[in-house]
Amino acid sequence: MTLSGASLAAQDRSVGQVGQIGLQLYTVRNEMEKDFEGTLARVAEIGYRQVEFAGYYGRSPRIVKAILEKNGLKSPSSHIPLDSFEKELTRTLATAKTIGQTYLVCPWLAEASRKSLDDYKRLAETFNRIAAQVEDAGFKFAYHNHNFEFTPLEGQIPFETLMKGTDPKLVNFEMDLYWVERANQDPVKYLEANIGRVPLAHVKDMARGPERSFADVGSGTMDFKTIFQACEKAGVKYYIVEHDKPENAFDSIKNSLDYLRSFKF
Repeated sequence: MTLSGASLAAQDRSVGQVGQIGLQLYTVRNEMEKDFEGTLARVAEIGYRQVEFAGYYGRSPRIVKAILEKNGLKSPSSHIPLDSFEKELTRTLATAKTIGQTYLVCPWLAEASRKSLDDYKRLAETFNRIAAQVEDAGFKFAYHNHNFEFTPLEGQIPFETLMKGTDPKLVNFEMDLYWVERANQDPVKYLEANIGRVPLAHVKDMARGPERSFADVGSGTMDFKTIFQACEKAGVKYYIVEHDKPENAFDSIKNSLDYLRSFKF
């Protein structure tokens, strides 16, 4: 039996494919430190069109923007320390405007700031305040998780405290899918609980074996078919590849990109 043209079209629409694939440049941090411009050129040559920064290695926003344009790259998002949001917001916003970014992401919480549930409640208030200022300036604020936010405190999950304590109209999440699973939690559960609040997802894979370390996307144990289906429903716009400890960074990012380009879900 053969499928009609209409049936084939319906079948195609039922199959998902990863859309905008970016790279978190932390993956190539050692290469960036040695050769900033050359590394970005290599990233573009491999096939990436979006990059997410984790520092500018002393380059001015105008120089960064010029290098991006030269290589056909855009930077929709950047990781920015919480301290910079609190103490250098004007400069942070000006940098984002020059480079052409939309999402400004807090990537980490100092251990001293997250010892109790009350600490997380205070952090939620801080996020609301910063996010309102970021929104007023025309940008979007997001928080990137690791696994520590899922370690129970006082019988509650801190990540859920952040979810409930932040304004859904202002505070977004960049969900690191690996770290949620590393915390023995289900990424799908938290994606479904944050529909419309997860415009960015960090995509990395979990290696087989008891250490559950990092792996190139597609070579590990993550159930990306189920997870990406949930990502689409949650409204994820950018799928950002990352590998925290690659043996060969350029080989790793190519392997991950090749896999995501061909992946159907």
